[in-house]
Amino acid sequence: MELPIERHIPGSYGGRELIVVWGFWNHKAGRASLAIPVACGIHLVGTELHAIPGLQSVPLAAHACSSSPECSYVRKSWPFAFNFLLFAGTATVSPFIVLYYQGLGFGGAQIGLLAGIGPLITLVSAPLWTGLADATHRHRAFMSASLLGGVAALAAFPFMGTFAKVFLVAMLLSFFLAPVTSFADSATMFMLADERAKYGRIRLGGSLGYGLAAPAAGILVQRYGLNAAFWGCAVLFVMAFLISQRLIHGEAKPQPRAGGGVRSLLRNPRWPPFLAVSLAAGLVLSGLNTFFFPYMKELGAGESTMGLALTIGVISEIPVLFFGNRLIRRLRPYGLFMAAMALSGLRLLLFAASTTPEAVLAIQGLNGLTFPAVWMAGVAYADENAPPGMNAFAQGLFGATVMGVGMAVGGLLGGPLLETLGGRSLYLVFGVAILLTVACVALIQRFLPAKPKEPLPMPDR
Repeated sequence: MELPIERHIPGSYGGRELIVVWGFWNHKAGRASLAIPVACGIHLVGTELHAIPGLQSVPLAAHACSSSPECSYVRKSWPFAFNFLLFAGTATVSPFIVLYYQGLGFGGAQIGLLAGIGPLITLVSAPLWTGLADATHRHRAFMSASLLGGVAALAAFPFMGTFAKVFLVAMLLSFFLAPVTSFADSATMFMLADERAKYGRIRLGGSLGYGLAAPAAGILVQRYGLNAAFWGCAVLFVMAFLISQRLIHGEAKPQPRAGGGVRSLLRNPRWPPFLAVSLAAGLVLSGLNTFFFPYMKELGAGESTMGLALTIGVISEIPVLFFGNRLIRRLRPYGLFMAAMALSGLRLLLFAASTTPEAVLAIQGLNGLTFPAVWMAGVAYADENAPPGMNAFAQGLFGATVMGVGMAVGGLLGGPLLETLGGRSLYLVFGVAILLTVACVALIQRFLPAKPKEPLPMPDR
C-alpha cells in the first residue's frame, strides 16, 4: 500500500530553505518513492514526513534526491541560466564603457578614476551586502535588491552628461552589483550539493552568454549608439533577476575575524608572494576588460570586429574550464598559476606589438590559457595553502586582491597611460610589469623552504 505524503521543511535540515517533498510512502517496502522533489540537491535521512491531512505520519528512512536525473537537471539549469544572462549583460556594456567615457569628452585622469573606483567600492560593498544577508538569512531579498538597484543605475547612465553625475551613477552601479556574483556562486554551490566539482561546467553558462552577446552588442552599438548598450544590459539583468528567484541559498557559517585571519595567512611565507602575483593578475583583468576596446579602436577596428574578438576569446575558455581539473592535476596549482600569468604577460606584449585588428583576433585564441587558467589555479592554490578552517576566507582574500586592489591599480594607472601613450604602450607597460612580477616571485619561491609532503599511505600487507 502506498500513501501520498507531503512535507514543507523551512530550513530545518542542514539549513536548507523551504524544502518541499512530495511522493508516496510504501509500507510494505518500508521506504518512500518521491515523485516530485521540488527543491533538489538534498539528502533527507531520518527526517519525519507527515502524511496529507487524514493520513498517518511516516518516517523517511533515507533518500538521495541528487541521484534523480530530473533533480540533477533542475539543480544545474537555474544557476546555468542565471550565469548566462548575467555575463551576457556584462558583455553588452562593460567592453564599451571607456568608449562611452571618451565620447563624453572625459580625459585620461577622469577615465582612470572612473575605472578604478568600482573595484575599490567592491572591497566595501560586497562584504556589506553578503554580511547583512548572512545576519538576517534573507539572501534572496538582498540579491534581488542588488540586481534591481543595478538595473536602475544602468537605465540612468545615458541621461548623465557631466563627470560628477556619471561618477555618482558609476559608484551606485558598483555598489549594487558588487555582491551579485557572490550570491549566485554561493547558491550554486549549495544547490549542487555533492556535485560541487562540476561548478566549472555551470560557469560555462557565463562564458556562453558572454560569447553570444558580445557580437550582438557590437551590432547593437554600431546601429543605435552606445546608449543602447546600457538599456540592453538592463533588460538582460531584469531577466537574470527573474531567474534568481529560483535559486536556493543556504545558511552562512561563522567566519574568522578579518584581522586575525589576515595575520594568520600572512604568517605563511607563501602567501605574500602569491598575493603579489594576484595583484598583477588584477592588472591583466583590468587591461583586458577595461581598455581592450579603446585599444582596438586605435587600430581601426569597428564595433562588430570588437564583438568578434570577445567571442573568440570566450570560445577559447570553454575547453580550459571544462578540462581545468586535468591541467591542475598535471601542473599543480602553483605551476599552472605562474605559467598562466607568464603567458598573460606575453599576451599583453603581443597586443603591444600588433598593428592590425586581424592580428588581435589571432592573439585572442590565447585567452583561455591566460586569465581563466589564472583564476582556476589561484583558487586551487589558495585552498591548498589555507589554514585549517579558513578556506572561505582565503578565497575571499585572493578574490579581493585580484578584483579589488589589482583592478583598481590597473584602472587608476591605465587611464592616464591610455590618454598620454595610447593603448599599445599601455599593454607594453602592463606586460613588462606582469612578467617582472612573475620572475621576481619565482626567484623568491626558490629560496622558500620546501612544503612538507603529505605522507603516502602504507601498502596493505
